[in-house]
Amino acid sequence: MSRSKAIAYQNINRYIQLGLNIAYFRKLRGLTQEQLAEKTGISRSYLSAVEAPNIIKTVSLELLFEISDALCVAPHRLLEFRETGQELL
Repeated sequence: MSRSKAIAYQNINRYIQLGLNIAYFRKLRGLTQEQLAEKTGISRSYLSAVEAPNIIKTVSLELLFEISDALCVAPHRLLEFRETGQELL
């Protein structure tokens, strides 16, 4: 049985940073959203929502691993969040 669970407030910035990191490494590798989406088996619109800082989209560990493999980046690199001293929200 699948349950929808609200995203905890303290995790909102983490999801934003994750999306920004995915976008950063995607661009660093010279890939479009369409190309990365195809490599990972998701739609371009879903990837766009994950990367967008104004949309909070959850990502499974399975998808995180698929994305990290497609980007040739260790999974933990996508979870390295920069401290800015300011909250994004």
